[in-house]
Amino acid sequence: MEDYIVRATAADGQIRAFAITSRSLVEQARVYHNTSPIMTAALGRLLSGGAMMGVMMKGEEDLLTLQIKCEGPAKGMAVTADSQGNVKGYPKAPDVMLPPNANGKLDVGGALGRGVLSVIKDLGLKEPYVGQVELQTSEIAEDLTYYFALSEQAPSAVGLGVLMDKENTVKQAGGFILQALPNTEEEVLAALEQKVAEIASVTELLEQGLTPEQMLERILGELGMEVTAKIPAQYRCDCSRERVVRAVSSIGADQIQEMIDEKEPVEITCQFCDKRYVFAPEELEMILERSRQR
Repeated sequence: MEDYIVRATAADGQIRAFAITSRSLVEQARVYHNTSPIMTAALGRLLSGGAMMGVMMKGEEDLLTLQIKCEGPAKGMAVTADSQGNVKGYPKAPDVMLPPNANGKLDVGGALGRGVLSVIKDLGLKEPYVGQVELQTSEIAEDLTYYFALSEQAPSAVGLGVLMDKENTVKQAGGFILQALPNTEEEVLAALEQKVAEIASVTELLEQGLTPEQMLERILGELGMEVTAKIPAQYRCDCSRERVVRAVSSIGADQIQEMIDEKEPVEITCQFCDKRYVFAPEELEMILERSRQR
C-alpha cells in the first residue's frame, strides 16, 4: 500500500479527521539515518503526526516544523512537513538502545524522557507561529494531543504507531488525528471519546489490514463520516548543492576563510537525508568572494 493521508469530516462538520498510512516513508527515514528500532518508532511517530499536521495548512508554501528537545538518550528530533504531504526528519541520536518498557513495547518514552515539544508554522507572515508544551508522556501521540488542547484550544485525539518486523525494518506505520471543532455537541464528544477508547492501538488496526479510510470509519462511521480528500504522502528531502552553498555563505566570512586556510576539501552532510556535498578550497574561495559582494 502506498503512503497517503485522508481528510474527512463527521457529525455534520462538527469533527474533522485525518489518517495516514506511512510505512514507506518511515522505512525511508530508517534507511537514511540507520536508526535503532526505538528511534525508528520515535521518529516514525513524529513523521506521521507531522505529515498529517502539514496538510492541515492551506498555503502551498506553508511549512510546519515539529521539534523535540529532551533529556533522555535520544536528545531530540525534528520533522518538517509541507501542505502537500511531503515530510522529512532526523534524530539527534539515531542509535539509542533500551530494554522494552513495562508493556513489552519499544520504550520511546524512556528514550525521550523529559523535554519540550515546539510546533513552528511558517505561514508566509513576518514571524512564524511558535507553540511550545512540555512533553507529557514522551510517547508523542499524547504530547501532540496536549499541544492541540493547550496551544490551539482544539480538543483532539491523536493515535500514532510504528511496528517493526524481525529484521528491524518497518512493518507498519500510520496514525490518525481527530478534532472537535468549536460548538461541537456534547453527545458527539461523548460518542467520539467512547469510540477512541475502544481502539487498542494504531498498529493493531494496520495489522488487520485497515486503510486510513477504514481506520476513520471504525471510529467515526456511526457519526456520518465523509472523506473529503486523499493526499499522497512521501519522505522528501529538498536539499541541493545550491541550498548548501547558501548555507555556507550564511556562516560568515571568518569561518569560511578558516576552512579555506586548512587547504582541504570540506564535506557537508544533509541532516535529513545524509547526502554528502564536498567543496574544494577553490570553491570555498568563490563562495567567500560572492558573499563579500553582497
